[in-house]
Amino acid sequence: MFNLGSNLRRAVAWVAAINLAYFGVEFSAALYLGSVSLFADSIDFLEDSSINLLILIGLGWSAAKRSILGQVLAAVILVPGIATLWQAWEKFNFPIAPEPLPLSVVGAGAFAANLVCALILVRYRSEAGSLTRAAFLSARNDVFANMAIVGAGIATAFTTSAWPDLIVGLGIAVLNADAARDVFRAARSEADPHS
Repeated sequence: MFNLGSNLRRAVAWVAAINLAYFGVEFSAALYLGSVSLFADSIDFLEDSSINLLILIGLGWSAAKRSILGQVLAAVILVPGIATLWQAWEKFNFPIAPEPLPLSVVGAGAFAANLVCALILVRYRSEAGSLTRAAFLSARNDVFANMAIVGAGIATAFTTSAWPDLIVGLGIAVLNADAARDVFRAARSEADPHS
């Protein structure tokens, strides 16, 4: 059995709670503003909370079981990208730009939440194979995504176009797909270290 101790469990629990709390904030703002990028990121917060809860469950498991859970997590990471594509399609049909200042403010709040999560997880990113790798990569990618959301808000203020928000939303989907690939590879190598 693989036992990482209470520090990692506590860190993962905190990250799950932070993600769940900011999901509520950002999802409400996304619906109110009609923002694809905030919608994508809010769903990502919910996904990250789910990932961290699954990690809490799987921390004491054997390497083979953690590998299977890591592969499941790779699939879970893709969910926000699929939801974003649907939201982007809706936005293409009705290309109304979101309000730039609230978009940037909510994006900055998400940046702060994800930066805290990434800093909590950075020291554990290699300690439980694909599980903690999934959590760290999600938090790290979200920091970059949130910087892009703030930039989209600034670009929207200057252009009054829906395109910056759409482009950032689709970029978040690409980041999630890349993280899913990395986690899947880590999980497969965890199951068979010689592959």
